[in-house]
Amino acid sequence: MTTEAITPLRQRMIEDMTARKLCAGTQRGHILSCKRFAAFLKRSPDTATCEDIRGFQLHLAETDVSICNRNRIVTGLRFLFQVTLRRLDLAAEIYHLREPQKLPLVMSVDEMKRLLAVTNSLKVLVLLGLGYGCGLRASEIVRLKVKHIDSAQRIIRIEQSKGRKDRNVMLSPETLDLLRQWWKVRPARYDAGIPVQERWLFPSRKAAGKPMTTRQLNRLFHEAADAAGIRKHVTVHTLRHSFATHLLDGGTDIRKIQVLLGHEKLETTARYLHVATSTISTVESPLDRLARPNRKKPRKAAEKSNQEHPPA
Repeated sequence: MTTEAITPLRQRMIEDMTARKLCAGTQRGHILSCKRFAAFLKRSPDTATCEDIRGFQLHLAETDVSICNRNRIVTGLRFLFQVTLRRLDLAAEIYHLREPQKLPLVMSVDEMKRLLAVTNSLKVLVLLGLGYGCGLRASEIVRLKVKHIDSAQRIIRIEQSKGRKDRNVMLSPETLDLLRQWWKVRPARYDAGIPVQERWLFPSRKAAGKPMTTRQLNRLFHEAADAAGIRKHVTVHTLRHSFATHLLDGGTDIRKIQVLLGHEKLETTARYLHVATSTISTVESPLDRLARPNRKKPRKAAEKSNQEHPPA
């Protein structure tokens, strides 16, 4: 088995990313983006010209790469040219495309009941409960430790999640009860030597001292969704969408939901207003307000006419 040699350029880029405390996943993504650009050039990226960058972006447009992935790729390139190579002229040639705004996919209350009822696994039930009952992302669920659960205050502490932000989320009595049941039967052999507070709630069975992966979580979720007969294109993140939408339907203030989800901007949370069915259905149409007095006028006119001209 051969190990790929690290070029001086890549090593410098890795050092630049490490100095800026970019997470391991972001670093891998940036390196893969630059490797893709190098494969397109057939030479080192530090020899690129403005025309090369223009040609690569045209190549991405012609190869049916999604806008999301395309933007991710050019973000890695921009870091290379802007930070590592200090080529601001080339970095200025890189642009992002605006992604189309799509409504979040949400499961109905009935679908959620079916999903939670279909599983016989306590572990899966706890995982689903954390997604739907607390609004956690998949990456946040799998990285929960014992120390993050505050049963006295009924909150879960999320550390350094998306955007490197900490936040507290609600811990419902039902979810807390499920967590306590899970802790009693959770396999302890995978992290017996680790202090209790530092133990993962969902340890990996294959890698000692590591948590389960989001891929494993997604597999368990899709098995449950299939068993529940849910035909929508749902993911673990759909639980988070459903959490926010159903809270809105129940009358929870949107600013509270913003805090629970960890959204920096209220407009991000406001997307759920478009799919909160009870919120939409209870709004009175201006047409109805116009039509209501119009419907009463004929009756009043008829009564006045009867008073002026009583029957013989």
